[in-house]
Amino acid sequence: MKPLGKKFFNQPAVDLAKALLGKQLVFGKLKGTIVETEAYLYKDDPGCHASRGITARNAPMFGPAGHAYVYFIYGMYHCFNIVSGKTGEGEAVLIRALEPVDGIPLMQRRRKTAKIENLCSGPGKLTQAFAITRKHNNMSLFEPQPGSGTANFLQVYDNKIKPEITASTRIGLSAGKELELRFFITGNRFVSKQ
Repeated sequence: MKPLGKKFFNQPAVDLAKALLGKQLVFGKLKGTIVETEAYLYKDDPGCHASRGITARNAPMFGPAGHAYVYFIYGMYHCFNIVSGKTGEGEAVLIRALEPVDGIPLMQRRRKTAKIENLCSGPGKLTQAFAITRKHNNMSLFEPQPGSGTANFLQVYDNKIKPEITASTRIGLSAGKELELRFFITGNRFVSKQ
């Protein structure tokens, strides 16, 4: 497997959300297969953080594709997104769920559960299991930050699989929830619960 480069991320959010399914998120010794995503669009999407323009919080969404957009919600959870599309448009893909592959004992300690299906089956769970926080906001996923080393470098690897994909409406939104912009690997037991 090889890490995906800048060109892979430079596509519209819907296309990237589907293309990420089956790929592997790697962070140090941790690895998980991406099994669920949600696309957030710069046009006609009131559920997107960028829909009202650029702010200090959402600024990474307007930056180059392939960078992390990490934000904090409900005073307790981080959400990890990957910026997509053209610079200045404000699109991203929320990584909603992973199927754990490597580093499971560490994920279990961080999540305080032995149940593998409960380690990364939701956006807040997977960031807790992988220890992804606001310090990773705006980090490149294809180019290590100076001095960061691979232990603190999020990357997406090609897994050479073409999963069957199901589309549905997004979860937990008050605006734009009717849009079918959630994508997941059909029948996967690690997908988040509605």
